Amino acid sequence: MCGIVGYIGERNATPIVLNGLKRLEYRGYDSAGIAVLQNGSIEIRRDAGKLSKLASLVESQPLEGNIGIGHTRWATHGEPSARNAHPHMGNSRQVVVVHNGIVENFLELREELMEEGVNFNSDTDTEVIVHLIERFLSAGTSLEEATRQALRHLKGAHGVVVMSSLEPDKIIAARIGNAGGVVVGFGEKEMFVASDIPAILDHTRRMIFLDSHQMAVVTRENVRVMTLDGKPVQPQEHLISWDPVAAEKGEYRHFMQKEIHEQVRSLTDTLAGRVDFDEGQIRLPQLNLTPDLARRIQKIIITACGTAAHAGMVGKVLIERIARIPVEVDIASEFRYRDPIVDQNTVVLAISQSGETADTLAAMDEGRKRGAVLWSIVNAIGSQAMRIADGYISMQTGPEIGVASTKAFTAPLVDLYMLAVLLADLRGVLDSTRRKQLVSDLRLIPDLVGRCLDRENEIIPVAREMKYIRNMLYLGRGINMPIAYEGALKLKEISYIHAEAYPAGEMKHGPIALVDRDMPVLAIAPQDPWYEKMISQIEQAKTRGGSVIVVATEGDTRVPELADHVFWVPPTPWLLSPVVTVIPLQLFAYHIASLRGLDVDQPRNLAKSVTVE
Repeated sequence: MCGIVGYIGERNATPIVLNGLKRLEYRGYDSAGIAVLQNGSIEIRRDAGKLSKLASLVESQPLEGNIGIGHTRWATHGEPSARNAHPHMGNSRQVVVVHNGIVENFLELREELMEEGVNFNSDTDTEVIVHLIERFLSAGTSLEEATRQALRHLKGAHGVVVMSSLEPDKIIAARIGNAGGVVVGFGEKEMFVASDIPAILDHTRRMIFLDSHQMAVVTRENVRVMTLDGKPVQPQEHLISWDPVAAEKGEYRHFMQKEIHEQVRSLTDTLAGRVDFDEGQIRLPQLNLTPDLARRIQKIIITACGTAAHAGMVGKVLIERIARIPVEVDIASEFRYRDPIVDQNTVVLAISQSGETADTLAAMDEGRKRGAVLWSIVNAIGSQAMRIADGYISMQTGPEIGVASTKAFTAPLVDLYMLAVLLADLRGVLDSTRRKQLVSDLRLIPDLVGRCLDRENEIIPVAREMKYIRNMLYLGRGINMPIAYEGALKLKEISYIHAEAYPAGEMKHGPIALVDRDMPVLAIAPQDPWYEKMISQIEQAKTRGGSVIVVATEGDTRVPELADHVFWVPPTPWLLSPVVTVIPLQLFAYHIASLRGLDVDQPRNLAKSVTVE
């Protein structure tokens, strides 16, 4: 859950590494550090707090050299502090390491090394790695071999980058298991290493991605990849199309606000090349879905975490209603521990923005072991979840920097809708008239989302009124029940306001006891098949003194009579309504957090990509 950047070439590494870390600060921001090979020795600068503190430190104590590595941290072992910040250096001061992951046998290794006389200078698990490498270097091996042997002693999942003054012409990077990704980028007489694509997009779009148990030896001219057993690997080179400008805030105050407004474009891109409106057909070629496979599927298990899991809950309704295939939604962190019933007629469908979420990758691995077909819906090109799947759907949203996911929520909703239509078509459960109508409805989505965004100024006064609340209750039914969960999550993530979400039909089974004038209720009540039921729940909340906000369809005359505030959305085909109803909830959470003066893009205790369990 950390950001890693490395550079080797002919330029000064320091500004390149710092700029790369800035683009990765969403992955961790409780401390940061940089190591540069300067005049033959390794010099380190590191500090607790955000990257700006490190930048100030480097400004006062400059570093200059042609090879360097850096790290921005989200703490797992050891409190956020300067001494626990990466990079970590060995006792010989000749080897330095940055790391993403958790060394599960850290205590055992630490005790073993201390018995050998090793002095530890931090509380982190990472430090054992650099000392292990030094142990094997002292036996006369190369840096490559010492790193390989050290990594074999580690339990858990890891991304590791190593630099040494003994071999100043290389950087070594490795990936073990489902920890954060390792990307190597190609330049002209220079090479780049990072844990995520945005860090190096300013410099190159030619990249390779390490798979689990692979190691790369990176020089300024090229890269050599092998397994941890030393067997050569010929990695596939990818040409990344993302524009570095897309990682800048531009006219917006925060990345989150920018990304909310980018949803018109991202949804247009999601449809591009996949929808034939003339023929009423869906095409998802990377999914590798054949008619035979479509007919063979007896069950789909959608596995994901957080926001992605809420998208999966919508997907369950879509696939069951349109394609008539039973669907389970399983939180990825629980899936592999419950002895799931999976076979070759089951699809395990993982949803992940980063494609590197450790729990989701572990769930995919469990599905693979049990013979399931693996699919993924993923945003990060070349990520692990994309590579290990039998087929995938790319979200097409471009980089999402804000920790609280927005456009990477709405894109998979449309992806799941398209998947449902394609499955139904291939299984023969959808006649051509109905199929063409479902496909035609997709044409409306970018415009409908744009119309919601045009109403942003109507949401700001409500956010201003509600910015000091301490609790909130979100209610939804049917296909919009997951949107209640997602709305509550957004409020919690960035404003730190306690919010709970419930299926509205459960109100009388307990939650209604919470409703009073200090517990605002936000109800999602578009004119869909559950509309009358939602009206009843709104009435019950209102009679108990609760302040009520309702997401409602333009032209509704009943809701304004009941609600204190209304967030209007345009009329939308109900199967696609979650793409629209979530927009005001994203804006509402954003403006409350912004009005409270909070760090919207980097909320406390959270990181963008959860790459450790």
